[in-house]
Amino acid sequence: MRGADEPTDEHWLDPEIIRPYVVTRGRTQPAHGRFDLISMALAVGPPPGPDAGLDPEHLRIIQLCREPKSVAEIAAYLDLPAGTIRVLLGDLFDRELVSAQEPQSEVDMHDMKMYRAVLDGLRSL
Repeated sequence: MRGADEPTDEHWLDPEIIRPYVVTRGRTQPAHGRFDLISMALAVGPPPGPDAGLDPEHLRIIQLCREPKSVAEIAAYLDLPAGTIRVLLGDLFDRELVSAQEPQSEVDMHDMKMYRAVLDGLRSL
């Protein structure tokens, strides 16, 4: 007999939990790269053929990234958690099928020319 606090069989079979785990083969971090939510991914080269050994989710990411997309956008399009997308992007990055552009670091954001350009743009509105 189960106690009130114990999970039910339905909890263990929840597709919202199982699918991302299976898609990433249990991995929680990409092998290379950080892939912040605002990191941009772009597919490079010709689309891989059917013999490339890629999962459907990998192929869908390549298709989506024919134009630059952020990690957050890809996650929304595929209805998968951002962590799962990061792992899949890492796979594609390792195979040189996508390039990634990380957001600028805060060090680069202290440039006075950039702030002046923003202020000038706001004043022109």
